[in-house]
Amino acid sequence: MNSILVDYAKPEYRKSAPAKEVSAFLKAVCSEEGIDGAEFSVTFIDEEEMHGLNRQYRGIDDSTDILSFAAQDGNDEFAFISGPRRFRNLGDILICPEIFARNAEEFGVSFDEELHRLLIHGVLHLNGMDHKSNDASEPMLRHQEDILIKLYLKSKKED
Repeated sequence: MNSILVDYAKPEYRKSAPAKEVSAFLKAVCSEEGIDGAEFSVTFIDEEEMHGLNRQYRGIDDSTDILSFAAQDGNDEFAFISGPRRFRNLGDILICPEIFARNAEEFGVSFDEELHRLLIHGVLHLNGMDHKSNDASEPMLRHQEDILIKLYLKSKKED
């Protein structure tokens, strides 16, 4: 079992990305990736904060839709959280609803589809995957889309 914390910088973000639904989908992604006994957080933040964090940690003076901060760096061991049950700390995912809403419009997909794509993207980064560009041929991005089809798009076609 995994422990996932979903948090919001602004109350209005809860409506577009309800914690219960976000957490359930993330648990399905973790199951698909064979991640068990892990803890991580997803926080929905505003564009100003995302811009500052992107500048601070990536040296890019612009906003982005998602940032992932993996607890594991290279070959280091994962940190463990103490308590009644020990969890492997994967790290933190930060998502900006304003930016991914614009991206969804630009890419011609629904807000919900783009949210699910980003949730998968964040988990893959926390689990050690990476990509050099945003080219659709990147192995991580192809894997992301395969998971999106299996866990999200397929269920939407069945509705």
